[in-house]
Amino acid sequence: MNFTLENRTKIVFGPSTISSLASLVAPDERVLLLFGGGSIKQNGVHDAVMRGLADRFVVEFGGIEPNPEYGTILRAADLARREGITFILGVGGGSVIDAAKFLASVVTIRHGDAWDALVRGDEVPAPLDIGAILTLPATGSESNAVSVISRSERGLKLPFRNEATRPRFAILDPLTMKSLPRRQLENGVVDAVTHVLEQYMTVRVNAPVQYGFSETLLEVLFDWGPRLVEEDSDEARENVMWAANQALNGLIGAGVPQDWSTHMIGHALTALHGIDHARSLSVVMPHLMRHRLEAKQAMLARYGRRVWRIDEPDERKAAQAAIARTETFFRRMNCPVTFSDLPGITVDPEKVIHHLVVAGQLPLGEAGDIGAEDVRAVLQAAGA
Repeated sequence: MNFTLENRTKIVFGPSTISSLASLVAPDERVLLLFGGGSIKQNGVHDAVMRGLADRFVVEFGGIEPNPEYGTILRAADLARREGITFILGVGGGSVIDAAKFLASVVTIRHGDAWDALVRGDEVPAPLDIGAILTLPATGSESNAVSVISRSERGLKLPFRNEATRPRFAILDPLTMKSLPRRQLENGVVDAVTHVLEQYMTVRVNAPVQYGFSETLLEVLFDWGPRLVEEDSDEARENVMWAANQALNGLIGAGVPQDWSTHMIGHALTALHGIDHARSLSVVMPHLMRHRLEAKQAMLARYGRRVWRIDEPDERKAAQAAIARTETFFRRMNCPVTFSDLPGITVDPEKVIHHLVVAGQLPLGEAGDIGAEDVRAVLQAAGA
């Protein structure tokens, strides 16, 4: 293994930890408070945030979409420049925090098209610092360097990475989850599960620490995920919130191959059809696993035996059983596993492939061996 691992984000975890804002944000910061549809003003989170930011200059910008739009972020950037903002605080789920990270870079790009500059990977002037208050566990965005942004007029949804936008701190207060709709909780669990599987279900290497950690995270999510949506339990909220963070903060992916094919295909489906992010993943992943059975049989069998406790000596049968268990879990979380589970959605595989080509994402897979014909076959198997 060869890797460099750094994560500067300070995690403040536990009930009623929003009050720690007072010690995390300097008194002289000019803060842009970024949030989504306004639920934080109904569930008490906004009030707690404003108490934590007492006596600081604060400007609010709401309306960040579930798949944050580039145009919306440009409007937030204009506001930030006018008000001389020095710090961005994202309060919400992964979409809001993704928007905060992307905004931190956009604010400092004053000439040309910021989107094109970031797609090219141009050097960005020092982004603004950001902080995160997580209200929906799913993406791990609160302590990683990745953001995923949509540009609907171009039919695009793309991931961006900038280490300098990793949040300075993240407050994870499980109590903020109490008012979340069941569908958002289900989506969050499925997204987190997929994050783990895409770093674990790859070409096998000598990484027992990473594999063992991944298996534990999957066990926690498979156990506590259903309990999160079926019970009103502080323990479930805490365990899922922490597991979702650990799923994509860099630890389990350090030094191992990663296969983000499910996510890239899912991003295309969301951009083209508006499918919930997690629900695009739950449709794609089981069919992609079956399509890649020959290449990933050993890891699928290990996953089945160690995580699902499948007692099957035949490797191929164990792998197939593991895929079936995964599919069953997605159904238990009320997420679709075929396109027929999504009424009114008609998927054209060629349009999905075109999105991936325009985004420069083909071929996919840790070995770069998933091409257009593979994507087409997976989507057709899912009912496209």
